[in-house]
Amino acid sequence: MNSLRAKLTLVNVALLALGVVAATAVSLMGMRHYLLENVDSELTSSRTAMRQSGLVLDDLRSLADLGSLDQISPEAIKANEELPAAESVFVAVDRDGEPVGIGPLPTTARQLALAEAVDDATELARHTSPQGLTLNGDSYRGVAARLADGSVVVMAASTETVQSSVAKALKLDLAFGALLLALLAVLTMIAAHQRLRPLEDMVETASAIADGDLKRRVPASRAAVMETEQLRLALNSMLQQVETAFVTRERSEAQLRQFVADASHELRTPLSAIRGYLQLYDRGMLDTPESRTRAWGRVHAETDRMSHLVAELLTLARLDQQPELRFRSVDLSRLVRDAADDLRAQEPDRPLTVSADGAILVQADEQQLRKVLANLLANVRTHTPADTPVRLGLDRCGDTVRLTVADDGPGLAPEDAARVFDRFFRSGRGAGSGLGMAIVQGVVAAHCGRVEVSTAPDEGLTVLVTLPRVPAPPRPAAPPHPLEPPWSAPRFPSGPLTPAATPAPPP
Repeated sequence: MNSLRAKLTLVNVALLALGVVAATAVSLMGMRHYLLENVDSELTSSRTAMRQSGLVLDDLRSLADLGSLDQISPEAIKANEELPAAESVFVAVDRDGEPVGIGPLPTTARQLALAEAVDDATELARHTSPQGLTLNGDSYRGVAARLADGSVVVMAASTETVQSSVAKALKLDLAFGALLLALLAVLTMIAAHQRLRPLEDMVETASAIADGDLKRRVPASRAAVMETEQLRLALNSMLQQVETAFVTRERSEAQLRQFVADASHELRTPLSAIRGYLQLYDRGMLDTPESRTRAWGRVHAETDRMSHLVAELLTLARLDQQPELRFRSVDLSRLVRDAADDLRAQEPDRPLTVSADGAILVQADEQQLRKVLANLLANVRTHTPADTPVRLGLDRCGDTVRLTVADDGPGLAPEDAARVFDRFFRSGRGAGSGLGMAIVQGVVAAHCGRVEVSTAPDEGLTVLVTLPRVPAPPRPAAPPHPLEPPWSAPRFPSGPLTPAATPAPPP
């Protein structure tokens, strides 16, 4: 009884019951009024005819056939037989208010009862409409006609037929109403079950999702109403968001675990090398100045490598926290030409084409843009042969500036291209820390730009950096990720890390 279907059924049945009761009451009242109107009309016509006839009581007595009006005979009266009930009865009342017989017939019991039921026949004759009377427990309608000699004739017609007809109609209406209510209850239950089927599907879907089936969705219904369809669409949209958030969370956790593993591996390698050389030195196995110098140089190289790795991790951490960049007007063409000069100095034999003429000004952080160019060109130097052609291009397109760094190297497979911006990702286990492209993406995103990579095996690699000439206002910093790593990064000085001076080897 607490279900929505049961409550809807009860409400519908209750409303229909009220309607049936109201309709039955109105129809029965109208029927009774109509039937009584017919009886009253006949009585009124008889009274009018009696008044217009001009008869007196003596004239009525002279009519020999008046006994047939009550369907009785003197012999039946003398035998005191039970008289059948008549639909109508009349009695003559003299001036003194006493009932009198008409012709050879004495007054009957019903006539006497009618005379007793009328307190004042003269008063009844003054009424223009018939009045209700009760004869021997039965209902009658009566009228009176005053004759010319002052006597009164009272006429009454039984209304038992009216009451019987009304009672039969009431029983029929109640039976039909009960059948209609039962039919309505059954149809309401069936219709409510069909209309509320989407709600049951939602419960099943929610239970399945609680059991771990995040792919489950609420199916569409053929006879869905607007409200349930809106609820279904909203619930499916929410479930899609929940699934996306869960997948994103799992991916973030997996990336975090991979990040910790990769960072540990990258830091463990130089630390292992440094500890190994220190153990050799501690055990006196570096017994010549040349071996000690070579070991100390290796320790210094691994220290520089570790410092560079930590500096890149610090850069990524600052980019994740959306740092406040120092925006000012920067000539991006000059930065491209400077990066090209650096590449020529580092690899004089590499073919280089630069297309960055004129001045193209953008509002940006100059040091961060120099880092982007340096990482892109370092990526070219690391992963392509020294004779691979490189192209640097810069052009203006409306309110944006596009920087292109392309090479004709080996390129990347599609699965590697999809992970090119992942941290510590290195194609083919190549050299480098695997953080350069991640830093490029972070810096460009901080400038409200985007980075796109176009590559294929043996077709080279093209990196397209699109920057707005005037970046949008900085967004508020996002709250920290709910899944913080179980370790805290060490605090470094805010300035850039510079390699320490090479110390003298130990004696």
